[in-house]
Amino acid sequence: MKLTVNLGENSYPIFIENGIIKKTGEHVSQIFNGQKIMIISDDNVFPLYGQQVIDSLTDYECHSLVLPHGEPTKSFQSLPKIYEALLDAKLTRSDLVIALGGGVIGDLAGFAAASYLRGIKLVQIPTSLLAQVDSSVGGKVAVDLPQGKNLVGAFFQPKMVLIDPEVLDTLPEHFIKDGMGEVIKYGCIKDARLFEKLCAHSSFEDLKPELPEIIARCVDIKRIVVEADQFDTGERMLLNFGHTLAHTIEQYYNYERESHGEAVGIGMYQITRIAEEIGLTASGCAEQIRKALEIYGLPCSCGLALSDLTKAITHDKKNLNGHLNVVLLKEIGDSYVHPTDLSFFKGDKTV
Repeated sequence: MKLTVNLGENSYPIFIENGIIKKTGEHVSQIFNGQKIMIISDDNVFPLYGQQVIDSLTDYECHSLVLPHGEPTKSFQSLPKIYEALLDAKLTRSDLVIALGGGVIGDLAGFAAASYLRGIKLVQIPTSLLAQVDSSVGGKVAVDLPQGKNLVGAFFQPKMVLIDPEVLDTLPEHFIKDGMGEVIKYGCIKDARLFEKLCAHSSFEDLKPELPEIIARCVDIKRIVVEADQFDTGERMLLNFGHTLAHTIEQYYNYERESHGEAVGIGMYQITRIAEEIGLTASGCAEQIRKALEIYGLPCSCGLALSDLTKAITHDKKNLNGHLNVVLLKEIGDSYVHPTDLSFFKGDKTV
């Protein structure tokens, strides 16, 4: 299956196909006529798929950089290692970076590609469910700071995205849950039928036969939203449903407890619960979200007081001059941006 993100000169194709990772070279040749390729990956993914990618790129001079897996790698401290590897391999602006990994590698390698020599071509090969349905598409690349997630970044569109659903067979269950948080989000914000389909299954294993179709639908929703709002000033904010709380929960535990998708699940449920109480969301939506989270083994609470999280929310990118844009649901499948401030999260509630 092929989708195209139409952004004028920054347009690019997304291919979704079982086994496509072994055809990387065939697809790369359609958008790249340089000589050198740097594959940036991590120590979980590269041993599984690195050689398959390299074997398909016989027409190019390939180099690789393997970084430690996990969110702590997505930091400023990792960038000098990447720039040094690119310089040692003598990559020029006519060469290519391939990000082979989950969201951490995609964001980090993407930011390095955006900033090295003021921009070098990038191909995303996402290997986690979260990266396949969300972070690999749309051109947001970033690193974390101690004060919060993704606080230094850029908009830098890839030249191509290659999505191979088969690689998810090697993912630990933890990372499947992580991705399902974002899949549920897409149903919540834009597609009630997708949400209903997710709720009609009993588990991820039960859903698995329909996974390529589910991934394609999520990617297509993101494509539509990104085309309408490339730089995240309006419609694209809807993709942040649940994230205002999620990022602060992740930061509170130094990215060592809840994964991103788990934190998004908590954020979606808790924000919807607050919105229902003050009449901004139709009643019953929070309970529907809770049931969907339960099916896919995701939490809906983290045991923290809202007051413990509000300080971190002040650093959130959606907090502008004291005004906070929170994404809410009118109902499942219909979302909107609600301008408010930190008082939205005030109270003694535990989330």
